[in-house]
Amino acid sequence: MRILILGAGKMGSFFTDILSFQHETAVFDVNPHQLRFVYNTYRFTTLEEIKDFEPELVINAATVKYTLDAFRKVLPVLPKDCIISDIASVKTGLKKFYEESGFRYVSSHPMFGPTFASLSNLSSENAIIISEGDHLGKIFFKDLYQTLRLNIFEYTFDEHDETVAYSLSIPFVSTFVFAAVMKHQEAPGTTFKKHMAIAKGLLSEDDYLLQEILFNPRTPGQVTNIRTELKNLLEIIEKKDADGMKAYLTKIREKIK
Repeated sequence: MRILILGAGKMGSFFTDILSFQHETAVFDVNPHQLRFVYNTYRFTTLEEIKDFEPELVINAATVKYTLDAFRKVLPVLPKDCIISDIASVKTGLKKFYEESGFRYVSSHPMFGPTFASLSNLSSENAIIISEGDHLGKIFFKDLYQTLRLNIFEYTFDEHDETVAYSLSIPFVSTFVFAAVMKHQEAPGTTFKKHMAIAKGLLSEDDYLLQEILFNPRTPGQVTNIRTELKNLLEIIEKKDADGMKAYLTKIREKIK
């Protein structure tokens, strides 16, 4: 299969690496410097090269801010039977765009990134495939993610956004709060160092990506839950309520079993 990958960033390079030995692949990026470390694949910087390549599948790995722009740029030179796809963690506007594009499409979300995941061992990581898409496109990504030993879930666009609001916004906000109130320590404990590593990794991500995940319409409800729990915990601490603390710890231990 002839596969075109849009964007030569971390995830674009990752998908190129895993696909280029079994498929004819090309990477398109308007910034030629981004293509310096991409191997075993064609490197495109012009639309004419894409037109001549005639891809059968496009994987949009551009950053979230430019996902739709990247699609709009290449659509005029794609064959009409090409399947277009994205791997974006934020699906805002994509359903409407796909339905109006006139192209077959598939959308998925590998829920890991180079910042935290071990890309050589992804058996504990997850991927979501959007159910509203082309059947053959979904089969392609299902086979690919199974090869990577990912745990696969199938959700609608709406269910995906709800899941992301829960699974990403809660740890993101919790990490932001930790980073906002922390002070550097001469001799940090183990837990502090682990939290610090998470905070540094998260804050190295693209600002727009963090913003879009937190601006998900379902995020405020999750942040409200955090605020409620902090209020309850603060009352227990201020009252030095040993029984209340024991009950609280029992409750949250049950949640993480």
